[in-house]
Amino acid sequence: MKTKTLRPWSIIARRELASYFQSPVAYIVTALFLLFSGILFFSTFFLVNRAELRAFFELLPLLYSFFIPALTMRVFSEETKTGTMETLVTLPIKTTDIVAGKYAASFLASIILIAPTVSYVAACMIFASSGIDAGPIVGGYLGAVFLAAAFTAIGIFSSAVTKNQIVAFFLSMSICIFLTMVQAFSVFIPGAMVNVATFLSASAHFRSVARGIIDSRDVLYFLSITLAFLVMTASVLENKKRG
Repeated sequence: MKTKTLRPWSIIARRELASYFQSPVAYIVTALFLLFSGILFFSTFFLVNRAELRAFFELLPLLYSFFIPALTMRVFSEETKTGTMETLVTLPIKTTDIVAGKYAASFLASIILIAPTVSYVAACMIFASSGIDAGPIVGGYLGAVFLAAAFTAIGIFSSAVTKNQIVAFFLSMSICIFLTMVQAFSVFIPGAMVNVATFLSASAHFRSVARGIIDSRDVLYFLSITLAFLVMTASVLENKKRG
C-alpha cells in the first residue's frame, strides 16, 4: 500500500492550525467573541422576550470586522518578526501553497469561532412558542461562512504587508469596517455613487444571503473579495522572495 503524501499547502495548514491552538490569543479572541455575540442573542432572548437570531446576524459583520483581524494578525507578521519568513519563502514550495495553507488554517479558525453559536439555535428551538423559520438561520450561517472567507483573506493580506501585528490588526479591521459600513454612509455621497457603495457593502450582500435567498451576485461578491486579497497576498510574498 502506498503512503499518501501530503501536499505542501496541507502541511502548512496543519502547522498553522496547531500553532493557533497553542496560542492563548486564540482562546481569548474566541471567548470575547462568544461574550459579545451572547450579549446580542440573550438581550433579545430575555429583554425583548423573543427567541430569534435576528439581532445576532444583523451585527455579525461588525463583530467579524474586529475578531477575524484579531485571529489573522499574526499569520505572516509573526513569521516576519521572528525571521522565519525568510526561510519560508526560500523553501522549494510554491507561493500559492504558502498562501493556501495559511489561508485554510485561518479560515477554519474563523469557522471554529462561530461554531459554538449553534447552541443559540438549540435555545430558539426549545423556547420559541411558534417554532423557528429554518431558512433565515441556515442562510445566516451560510452568509457567515462567505463573510468569514472574505474577511480572512483580508486579514492574511494585512498580516503579509507588515511585521507588526498591531498594524496588521488595524489595517485589516479598517478594511473590514469600511466594507461593513460603507452602505450606511451612502446618504452622504452623490447619488451616482450609491449603487457603488451598495455593491461594495459586505453587510448588504450578507443580509441578502441571510434572508435565505442565494443570489449568484452575492456569491460572486464574496468569492471576488476573497480571491482578490489572496492574489495580493501572493504578490506580496513573491516580492519578498525577489527582495
